[in-house]
Amino acid sequence: MKLSTWGTLLKFRLICDIMMNLEGSVRPAVYLANGLVARGHEVQMISPIMSSLVERSLQASGIEPLNLHTRHITNDSDLSLLWFETWAHKVFLRLNLKRVGKNTVIINFSHIISAPSLVWYTQGPPSIALKDMEKELSISFRIIYNILKPIIEYADKKFIKRMGKSSAFVIGNSKFCASMYSKFGVKIHDVIYPPIDCQTFRPSTSNISSDYVLTYFGKETKFSVIKKMADKGVKIKAFGSKTSFIQKDLLEHPNIEFLGRVSMSKLVEAYSNALFTLFPFTHEPFGYVPLESMACGTPVLTYNIQGPSECVIDGCTGWLADTDKHLMYKALEIWKGGYPSRMRPNCREVASKFDKNLYIEKWQKLLS
Repeated sequence: MKLSTWGTLLKFRLICDIMMNLEGSVRPAVYLANGLVARGHEVQMISPIMSSLVERSLQASGIEPLNLHTRHITNDSDLSLLWFETWAHKVFLRLNLKRVGKNTVIINFSHIISAPSLVWYTQGPPSIALKDMEKELSISFRIIYNILKPIIEYADKKFIKRMGKSSAFVIGNSKFCASMYSKFGVKIHDVIYPPIDCQTFRPSTSNISSDYVLTYFGKETKFSVIKKMADKGVKIKAFGSKTSFIQKDLLEHPNIEFLGRVSMSKLVEAYSNALFTLFPFTHEPFGYVPLESMACGTPVLTYNIQGPSECVIDGCTGWLADTDKHLMYKALEIWKGGYPSRMRPNCREVASKFDKNLYIEKWQKLLS
């Protein structure tokens, strides 16, 4: 289907992965849906699992939610395991959406549901993510993963090739993400970075405490690096909700305060008051944490690889380390000696280039 103009009113179906909240990997779809509704289009969002809170939020925004109510045994609070269970369920049972209404445009943000689409927005192959994360997994998770690894890689490859062939355009959420899909033989037509709301993520205070380092505890976190830093005396505050991946000795460490899942206002406050944000990861196609931190005026220390290296500018909005040892050295140096004050406004300026309004403009150009 050719869209003659952005102003032509159409029916859009946006397909997402599980939607227990409106953050993380579903944020690009939600912001696009809001942009389409604002321009008078009819929008439906489809998800294998959708919380009642998400359904109500979408309806209040003029978006029609379609919850497929996929059965699952994983607790709703453990989003990582819930996503993996849903992915395995749908990939092996091949949930395909083939019937669509006339003049309906499908934009697929999912790595679970297969459908012939105008655009497939890719956010990272699960098989590669799990491979990179393996060393940081607990022994039990590692055993299960190694048993299932051949099946996971085969199913993922098959899904990616099928979606690549059935999509008119394939968009990557970063250059690194695009490179991963290219290795599967999928042609990437463009890169559109995920959006951030710079009106929400902004400095909450001018009187910064700077007495701790903020980090994120999730499935892609290099916990071993964080523990070594805490052992060296760095005071760390951590947020996150994926508790099944967090080692108990970290939660009990005297130099680590685990905040758990926090509200948006508390998260903005935590970013704003941190000396810097530490983001040691095993695998990250893009990385919201560095961008959110920068939008709140706080520099980021992370690796010079993958998605985070595309938004963090070394020496300007943060620091890019080549190895774990380099990351450790830099963290201790900053903790003891600080950094130039100009870095904080630099962070805001660079983060503004990822604002949701610019993100919508890029989609407007593509869909026109």
